[in-house]
Amino acid sequence: MANITLVDDDENIVASVSLALESHGHTVTAYHDGATGLEALEATPPDLVILDVKMPRMDGMEVLRRLRQTSQIPVIMLTSKDEEIDEILGFNLGADDYIHKPFSQRLLIERVKALLRRSGADGGEPEPAGEGSGKAIRRGKLSMDPARHESTWDGKPVKLTVTEFLLLQALAQRPGFVKSRDNLMDAAYDDQVYVDDRTIDSHVKRMRKKFRAVDPEFDAIETLYGVGYRYRES
Repeated sequence: MANITLVDDDENIVASVSLALESHGHTVTAYHDGATGLEALEATPPDLVILDVKMPRMDGMEVLRRLRQTSQIPVIMLTSKDEEIDEILGFNLGADDYIHKPFSQRLLIERVKALLRRSGADGGEPEPAGEGSGKAIRRGKLSMDPARHESTWDGKPVKLTVTEFLLLQALAQRPGFVKSRDNLMDAAYDDQVYVDDRTIDSHVKRMRKKFRAVDPEFDAIETLYGVGYRYRES
């Protein structure tokens, strides 16, 4: 199964989450503050990270921001229900999923299972975004290799999170065809996971930023306001 790092300063949550994950065969390493957690993540990257937002020494948002500078490890954020702004910020920083406290252990296990399956960290191949999506994609300057979870633009590597990769894959499979936000949710998320429109918008915004870092003229992901998105092959 997977190696999972849990970073949370609440000892009760650490104990209960660790027990639940270990009962499903995962190995869990826990840290109680952000700075120590980040140091461990950089030294020994796990298969998946569960990261609390509010922690001493360094909060979860700063941990995520620094982690995304060098790593695309799948990340699930934990936050209180009244911290909606944290959820939006977290997705903009590159979080793959969110769970609101208090949460059931069953919900956590299902979210972990879905994210590991999508990333291929459960021992299988990364989950495809649709029929034929296991094949390499080449659309103009874009190249995507689902088997290796690699993407390039004009030969330059662009590091995408699991969720970003699946969203772009869904768009690039059929250039010119519009994908609604619901279509993209289905491509990137498990059936039991609900996310709102802003989540998809945040992921697309972050993808554009990454591609524009290697090509300031990047405009392949087109927004159709009130409808969705489409990939425009130049």
